[in-house]
Amino acid sequence: MIGSCLLTTKHVDAAETADSAAGQAKFALCIACHGADGRTPTSPGFPKIGGQNPSYVAAALHAYKSGQRNGGLAHIMQSMAEALSDQDIDNLASYIATLGADK
Repeated sequence: MIGSCLLTTKHVDAAETADSAAGQAKFALCIACHGADGRTPTSPGFPKIGGQNPSYVAAALHAYKSGQRNGGLAHIMQSMAEALSDQDIDNLASYIATLGADK
């Protein structure tokens, strides 16, 4: 129960400290594969990420960064995620969640 509360508190803190504008700046690295709106990938192998839940995006980026997510084109994302700080990941996740929200 305590661990659950701590995880929830950490998640809320991360969400509260996420800077969507900083995430937008970092998203420039993502455009080449995922498209400027995050919903028009440049190749069928790249997923649509715009509008995704920020918790999902952050978890995926952390999994790529730690090497826990692999297979397929994961090597591309692993090298991208390795360069991101935890704050960068939170910021990106926050920004990506706003993409395609009206679609």
